[in-house]
Amino acid sequence: MKHLLLSAALAASLILPAYGAEPAPIPSPGEIAAAAPASDWVAIAPSDLLVMDLAPDAKGKPRHVVIQLMSAPFSQGWIGNIRKLAAAHWWDGTSVNRVQDNYVAQWGDATEKKALPTGLTAVSESRYVASDPASGQAAVDGKPAIRLSKDEANRRAKQFEQAGKGDIFGGASMADAYAPGVMFESGWPIGYSSAQVPDSRWPLHCYGAVGVGRNLSPDTGSGAELYAVIGHAPRHLDRNIAVVGRVISGIEHLSSLPRGTGALGFYEDAAERVAITSIRVATELPAADQPRFEYLSTESDSFARYADARANRRDPFFITPAGGADICNIPVPVRPVAAK
Repeated sequence: MKHLLLSAALAASLILPAYGAEPAPIPSPGEIAAAAPASDWVAIAPSDLLVMDLAPDAKGKPRHVVIQLMSAPFSQGWIGNIRKLAAAHWWDGTSVNRVQDNYVAQWGDATEKKALPTGLTAVSESRYVASDPASGQAAVDGKPAIRLSKDEANRRAKQFEQAGKGDIFGGASMADAYAPGVMFESGWPIGYSSAQVPDSRWPLHCYGAVGVGRNLSPDTGSGAELYAVIGHAPRHLDRNIAVVGRVISGIEHLSSLPRGTGALGFYEDAAERVAITSIRVATELPAADQPRFEYLSTESDSFARYADARANRRDPFFITPAGGADICNIPVPVRPVAAK
C-alpha cells in the first residue's frame, strides 16, 4: 500500500506543474522599449532641437512644443533656413493660423507681410530626395551628396536587403503603398527607390512630422511657414513637400486646437489664432532650460524586438496579430532625459 501511495504521489508531482506553471508574460512594445539598456539609446543634440512656446492656454498653463530637426543628408537647405529664422527670432509674435482636422496644424505669418531675414536659401525641388554618389547618383544642384564610407554603404545595403525580407521587423510584411521600400535610418522613417541599390531616399510624412509650407511648384517654401501632421499619415505628400523634423514633445498643444472653419482649416477670425511667443534652437536657451531627449537606436536589437512587437501584437489584449505594419505605425521611441 505504501508503495502504491508513493507511486501516486510521484505521478501527481509530474502532472501538477503542467497545470500550475504560469506562462511568461509577453511584453508590449512599450515595455520592450522601457527595458532597453542605456547603450541602445542615442542622445539628441540640443542643437538639433527647436523649442516653440505658444501663448498659455485658457487656464494659464504654459504650452511648449519641442521639434527634432531632420538629420543629414535630408532637407538640409530648408533646415539651414529654419536655423536662421530662429536665430533672427522671426517667429516671435506670429501664430498657429491653420488647423485642419485629421491633417495638419500650421504656423507662420498669417499676414504674409513680415519681412524675412536676409541670407535664406532657395532650395530646389530635387532636394526632396537624397542621393549617394556611391550608388552612381550624380550630385544635385552642383553640390556633392554625402559620400558614404565603405562600412556605412555595406550597412545600408544589408539593411535594405533585410527590410525587403521583413527581417528587421520579425518577418512581418512591410509592403508600402507609397514607396518601393521603407526602412529606418538613424532614427527616422525613410522611403527608398530600390530594394537592390540604396540610392535615392526620402523622409516620410508620419504622425508628428514637420514639413515646409509652400505655394505651387516650382516654389518649395523658405521654411518660414511650417506645419505638423496631426492626423492619419498623409504619405501622398512624400517627395512633394520637404520634411524637416518631427514633434517629439507637446504634440497635444497642436492636435487639440480648435479646427479652423475657413478653407483648408485656416482660421477666419484673427482672434482664433494661437500666438507664438518664441521659437528658438535649444542651444540659445540657458543651459538649465535646454530640453534633453534621446531615441531608441533603430539599429539596435531592442528596436528590432520593438518593431516586431508592433507588427505582431502578442500581449494579452490582442487576439489576432496583424502580421505586418505600416512604417508610420512603428513610431521610434523618444524619451526625456533628466538634467545631470
